[in-house]
Amino acid sequence: MRTSMSFFLISYVLISCGAVSSRAGVEHQTQKLAVIFDTDANNELDDQHALAYLFSNQEYFDIKAITVNATRNGGAIDGHYDEAERIMKLFNVEQKIPLIKGANKSFSEIKDDLKKGSFDGYKAVDFIISEAKKHTREKLVVLAVGKLTNVALALKKDPSIVNNIRLVWLGANYPDSGEYNLDNDIESMNYVLNTDIPFEMVTVRYGKPSGTDAVRVTQEEINTKMPGLGPKAKTPIVGRHGDRFDNFGDYSVNLFTHIDYHSDPPTRSLFDMAAVAIVKNPEWARATEIPCPVMVDKVWIERPENSRKIIIWEDFDKENIIKDFYNGLNKFN
Repeated sequence: MRTSMSFFLISYVLISCGAVSSRAGVEHQTQKLAVIFDTDANNELDDQHALAYLFSNQEYFDIKAITVNATRNGGAIDGHYDEAERIMKLFNVEQKIPLIKGANKSFSEIKDDLKKGSFDGYKAVDFIISEAKKHTREKLVVLAVGKLTNVALALKKDPSIVNNIRLVWLGANYPDSGEYNLDNDIESMNYVLNTDIPFEMVTVRYGKPSGTDAVRVTQEEINTKMPGLGPKAKTPIVGRHGDRFDNFGDYSVNLFTHIDYHSDPPTRSLFDMAAVAIVKNPEWARATEIPCPVMVDKVWIERPENSRKIIIWEDFDKENIIKDFYNGLNKFN
């Protein structure tokens, strides 16, 4: 039953987004997916690799904007903006794709200010609303890989956009509690879950093989494969840890030099990058439809009679996702 349901959901996602699939994978795509990528880019290093994947696959993605939000490990909003801008400059897209500041604080701290001309995060919120309204036929994909504050504020300010967006969120250890993106603003997630927006949860599941936590690489692999990869930047950047870089591959090596490692052998997960990959090719994970739950006191509460359904993504094809990531960067070399 789960297998047939997953097949149906993958087929639905492909068809609704203008993609054509086969048993071997995605053969071709009839049109690009319109995407807003919502990120806490300065948090660790998976956001940067997700951006690199996105920019390496512009034949699949029509990137409408990069919006940023602030989570606790990455500092205030300016730090997230600056880190996203670095990656954009490394791919020479900073003049082509808007980069927009979003929420610094949480949903509960901002939601009562929405009637003001400006509020914390208003530029990103207003952009999400205006772009969503353009998508009355094919949905706008909002690919969120941080807290859901910007999305929740947009839905609260203008509920009419609910049917114009396909929300894909990298977050949660569902059905277990915890997870960084979720814990940064649980109220924003609950608000979104209680709307009718099409919602897909790309699970994290720390320490388990079924979540994006399992999409891991070693520092040795990065040191071997990444140097020099990506386009040559017209404007070199100064990385967040110093030094100058004119390609993403060398910056990736530097990011992996300044990070803690987990597990045995020591590895780091590229959570956010996996979320972008399964939007490109839904056959690289398994989708299951469930009645929409809610979180109360940091515990998931199941609602089996809930007519609202959401999609859970799990069991990610690490090998093909990582291979496709490297292939995209190699196209520039």
